[in-house]
Amino acid sequence: MSVNNCTVVTEFIILGLTDDPTLHVILFVIFLGVYAVTLVGNLSIIILIRNSSQLHIPMYFFLSHLAFVDIGYSSSVTPVMLITFLVDKTSIPLGGCVAQFCFAAIFGTSECFLLAVMAYDRYVAICSPLLYSTHMSARVCTLLFIASYLGACINSWMSTGFLLNLSFCASNKINHFFCDYSPLLKLSKNQNDLAEIIPAVSAGSVLIITILIILISYVYILFSVLKISSTEGRSKAFSTCTSHLTAVTLFYGTSTFIYVMPKSSYSMDENKVVSIFYTVMIPMLNPLIYSLRNNEVKGALKKLVSREHFLFS
Repeated sequence: MSVNNCTVVTEFIILGLTDDPTLHVILFVIFLGVYAVTLVGNLSIIILIRNSSQLHIPMYFFLSHLAFVDIGYSSSVTPVMLITFLVDKTSIPLGGCVAQFCFAAIFGTSECFLLAVMAYDRYVAICSPLLYSTHMSARVCTLLFIASYLGACINSWMSTGFLLNLSFCASNKINHFFCDYSPLLKLSKNQNDLAEIIPAVSAGSVLIITILIILISYVYILFSVLKISSTEGRSKAFSTCTSHLTAVTLFYGTSTFIYVMPKSSYSMDENKVVSIFYTVMIPMLNPLIYSLRNNEVKGALKKLVSREHFLFS
């Protein structure tokens, strides 16, 4: 079909990370391994939290949702990227491309909100321990994670709505390893300021609001910890935050580069590298960060393994 001598695009071609056939084999093996570790690690976190009574507290309730979000985030991007390493031309229908972006945006935004909620949880636990059971009751936790997913859906649907109203003509080659918003916008024949500004403002607002919640929470936590007289008490208080702070630094450091810095300040190749880190690598690293640096998780894992070994011996 053509309009005004211009072929209307019904499918896109994902160019992927590289054209080098040798690198295709190497990268396929690497990222297949990363994806397998992501699935196993995050599923293990979810199963461990569900089956360990000592982990049935708000902090690990949110951690289990973070693990679910990481599985969804990685699964919305990685399989398509792996296909680009196996075939010469990776094509995806227009509807599939929009759907991929929509799900990636939902899970990515959910991660922002959940990291902010987890910071608030640590603030209440350290700064108001006597009121913790009230401020972080089951009802409050449910409302917080529902609000996180709802906010993520609103942010994603806003950008997806603009994509659905764009027309794509002639060029259909996406210079990326998945259907991200900016590469798709560049291919549109009817680009307009609103389609570029509003999604950027929406994504930027999510980042700024969640970063502020995290910063304010940790400022209060810092002041509370400094009031603790014993070194052991300070160390114990900080130990409950180190895993979360590590995850926050990794995620926001890379996502801010993409969504806040001016597009002219980095190339598309740099965009791809950074995007790989926050869409593929961080979902793999999060379960490792929260398990290797958390004594409660390691203790629960040992108990669960011992119990399973006892049942089958």
